[in-house]
Amino acid sequence: MGQFEIFGIGAAPSSGLRRGVVLNIEGTLNSINAAIDAAELMSGIDIRQVSLALSGANIESFNTNGQIAVTGRGREITAEDIARVHEAARAVSISMDREILHVVPRSYTVDDQKGIRNPLHMTGVRLECSVHIITGSVSTVQNMLKCVTRAGYKVEQSYLGILGCARTVLTEDERELGCLLLDIGGGTTDLMVFSESDPVYTSAIPLGGSQITGDISIMLSIPIDSAERLKKESGAAWTEAIDPDEAVIVPGFGAREPVELERRKLVSIVQPRVEEIFEMVNERLVKNGSKELIKAGVVLTGGSALLPHIDECARSVFGVPVRIGAPTALPGLDVGFRSPAFSAAVGIVLLEAERIGTPEPSTRRKARKGKEGGFSPIKWIKDRFF
Repeated sequence: MGQFEIFGIGAAPSSGLRRGVVLNIEGTLNSINAAIDAAELMSGIDIRQVSLALSGANIESFNTNGQIAVTGRGREITAEDIARVHEAARAVSISMDREILHVVPRSYTVDDQKGIRNPLHMTGVRLECSVHIITGSVSTVQNMLKCVTRAGYKVEQSYLGILGCARTVLTEDERELGCLLLDIGGGTTDLMVFSESDPVYTSAIPLGGSQITGDISIMLSIPIDSAERLKKESGAAWTEAIDPDEAVIVPGFGAREPVELERRKLVSIVQPRVEEIFEMVNERLVKNGSKELIKAGVVLTGGSALLPHIDECARSVFGVPVRIGAPTALPGLDVGFRSPAFSAAVGIVLLEAERIGTPEPSTRRKARKGKEGGFSPIKWIKDRFF
């Protein structure tokens, strides 16, 4: 059995997408090819197969149950019985414009015994499974798959990006006690609530870092590119933490010269939008009845989680402990990529490695030049960028 290691990393500016939806196929193709070319150059591996991270404001979820009669010899539950109960649980009616992305088993019931994690080889007459089902827009998913295929790559597996984030940034205690994971990207903020180690609510809101950049651009009358740089270099999400005497330089535009601005004024543009994102999430949690489940607090990840003091802003809205989550240190993952912006990509690499049965190693090997058929995670969705 092979060993797990990251041989190469490729990153490229995302174009052709908005809030996880393909708006320009050619632009998306160019982004895919640029990122994979960079990964191939670093690794010396010819990439043919990829795993796709999905996102977007159209993600929805619900919880349901499936039930079957155990028919095996001696009523012993087999792997086939477990597969059948999973199929029974996913046999639900959804609208024609949506498709099931993930069916996540939560717990099993054998006859009247509830809360079973793994019923394999247990004896019973009736097997029931509680599952968390995540759905997405058919057109959004198919257009993303089409872009990857047209770029010349085969999609081996697709995952919801926030599941990758959960894999690499959450602790077992946080999952068990109950927490909220927020993946704050460029155009959307994905959210997932965990309780007793399992996801119980998944959704997304159509706001993220690009809206913050847009606010800065409009309020300071500067181009988007300049607003993005200013946000990254001097932005923050909590005005009270900023020195009143600190100043920043707002770049010039056209015939206008650069001007000096109090940093607090810049932060006063950023903070309301960040608060709006958290308040929208909080409203959904309250409406769904999930707010009381986040006893371990909130974990923020995604590119926009890099905003200084964003944890303080979140704490003021949710009223629970908040921390920033970054990817687990892995062999081959350079320090520069151990950032919240890459949580989804790193987590999906781990999920895919687990799916194909590749263990994580304790030592690093050098990449072998000329190796073909390599695997690469794809993460072009603009929502993932700061």
